[in-house]
Amino acid sequence: MDLAQIFADLDAQPWAEREHAYGSAEDVPDQLRALASDDAETAEEALYELYGNIIHQGSVYEATAHAVPYPARLAAAGIRPADMLLLLGSIAESDDERSATPSACRAAVTAQLPLILPLIESADASVRQAAVWAAARTGAAEQVLGPLRRCWDGELDPQVRAEVLAGVVRLDPAGAGEFETAVLGGAKEDGEAAPVRLAALLACVDAGLPWTGVHHDALISLLPAESLVAGRYDLEQNEPVRYVVEELLDRATDDAREAAFTLIDAGLRHPDADARRETVSAAEHACEVSRSAPARLAGPLAALLGDPSSASAALSVVRQLGRLAAPAVPALTALATGGGELADRALAVLVAAAPEQAAPLLAADLPRRPEALDAAAKTGPARWATGAGREGDRDPFPYSPELLDAVRARLADSDIAWNESIHLGLLLADWGQRAAPAVPDLLAALDRYPFVVVRALPAVCPPEERDRAAAALHAADLTQQSPLDVGSALHRLTGETGPLVRAVTDVLVSRGRDVADAAKLAAELGSSEALTLLPYLRAALSDTACKTPDPSSGSSAEKRDNPRLDGDTEIARALWRLTGSADEALPIIAGVLEEADGDWHRWQNVHAAEAARALGEQGRPLAPLLERKLDRRDRAAAAALALLTVDPAGQDRNRLADAALTSAETNADPLTALDLLGALGARNLTDDQLRRLADLAERDAHVFIPGFTNDPVRADALFREKARALLRTAGDA
Repeated sequence: MDLAQIFADLDAQPWAEREHAYGSAEDVPDQLRALASDDAETAEEALYELYGNIIHQGSVYEATAHAVPYPARLAAAGIRPADMLLLLGSIAESDDERSATPSACRAAVTAQLPLILPLIESADASVRQAAVWAAARTGAAEQVLGPLRRCWDGELDPQVRAEVLAGVVRLDPAGAGEFETAVLGGAKEDGEAAPVRLAALLACVDAGLPWTGVHHDALISLLPAESLVAGRYDLEQNEPVRYVVEELLDRATDDAREAAFTLIDAGLRHPDADARRETVSAAEHACEVSRSAPARLAGPLAALLGDPSSASAALSVVRQLGRLAAPAVPALTALATGGGELADRALAVLVAAAPEQAAPLLAADLPRRPEALDAAAKTGPARWATGAGREGDRDPFPYSPELLDAVRARLADSDIAWNESIHLGLLLADWGQRAAPAVPDLLAALDRYPFVVVRALPAVCPPEERDRAAAALHAADLTQQSPLDVGSALHRLTGETGPLVRAVTDVLVSRGRDVADAAKLAAELGSSEALTLLPYLRAALSDTACKTPDPSSGSSAEKRDNPRLDGDTEIARALWRLTGSADEALPIIAGVLEEADGDWHRWQNVHAAEAARALGEQGRPLAPLLERKLDRRDRAAAAALALLTVDPAGQDRNRLADAALTSAETNADPLTALDLLGALGARNLTDDQLRRLADLAERDAHVFIPGFTNDPVRADALFREKARALLRTAGDA
């Protein structure tokens, strides 16, 4: 097949009318032709562009199916065959098809099996392996199983053989038992090569076979295992120990869970450092998803901290355990009193595990402990700008006069890093007026670190110092700082409103990206002077704020971006708070709820629902729009909570509870879901709803809380505590 045959019908297709990830597919023909270029760089660039266009981040499109025949023909013609086969396999395995014809792309690859399957017999092992992988991804067992089994009988290359085994089990999971006996049953010395043994083991896991001592011993004997899958194409299995642990925990049984923990325990004690490193990654995943893992694995992980070759990797996991890392505290303390980066990292972990013990160590060597300072500064709620925290915020890092003295000494340094200055300010702000002795130091540092001082000073300053602090802010050159921040600081220090009102007015007039913040500050002023802002708030609304978008217009010019949607929502809230009337706020919030209906508008819906809820029953006209949100799990809980407030008599409360529970069960908005269930009252939930809530509270799998991704263990503990408290109120219900 020559190039003329390969591309014979390419230009006859209406590519411009077809869609890929970035719109019109009119650029696809040139990219397909470039795959056959004699210039390797040109061909590589074309392949990269095609991955971005027709299989963008795993998604496939209308144009994808129509492009499939050409890489298949190129592969059959021997033109970059391995690359073409991998492209085809990636298309076939996609479960995210953005077209009107479900499974059309996989069907298109399946139609090319007459060109793909002969390549299983290529003289080039890399082509054979790619052909096996691509063919198996089609799922066409009737066409593919026979050729794969014949290949198994004659293939000698371990990597290809491993790919064949995985492909057979993918198409016929019942065949895993056959490989379990044939591959794992024999002695290692006389049997299959290590990559094939590992493929058999992973196939047994994929097929759901019971995990036995044979599997455990086989995996331990294969460690370190990552090099054995380095040449494989299933990226989900590129960390075999982590993959096995993940699959076992997903089975959600006591036996499988204990098997996962036993495997981790054995891997952490393995004599090979790379094997221990691979197992640490598996332990990290276990602690992220399993409620019982931290307590079970804290001891084995702590034991690694005394091993120089494993301590660094283990620290990353122990840090996630927080207070559950108590068994590691002695080892952490020993590491933290040493020198260098490892000591700093150990102290950062100790900050989370035992902050009272970490505080004097941090004070003793603050300049050389940047990571520990970062951890300490982020321990508390960081209420340095607004004074407002959020549910689930931790208590501040422990105050001590010694640490305060160390912070003051650092502020006197004229050349500390930007991040360090922020961390010092956060610590002081979280300590509040206990840090009042640092006020002179903050004022002295105003010219050097104005960003930090403007934010921290109001939280730290005692009443008798506030006039002096405000005078210092007035006298300083703060032209490079946000006028909103400066005005807010002066308002918090002395109640002075003039600078804040002027700053809010300027932002509203400019209609910049700080409109939402300006509107929030306007609403919080609550003074007669704030009423002068009403005309500016109204003028700052986007042009379409009070209009219902017309989906049939097809115009993108009127579409608001997310900051503008949030700005309009906050203006609506400010108008409501300042006037006491919902007349202006209602159409603005309605417009946001109507327009913010896409996948990327989660938080805009949440903010709008919160604004609707603030209106109370005056927000009842918004009920139909809020009800439409109940089917979207990432916004259902906030919408349900708003509906219960704006239209309490008109709601199906079972529907609201079910929507909130679904939101929690899918990790979309669990804490708001609990707020809704609490508002309904646990005694009013059905037996099934109580069962679902009890499962969320008592199951082993973590509930994940958006916004707490760096602290999943503690965030889940907060959810669990609240859920259990809610269940206790149900009594005998």
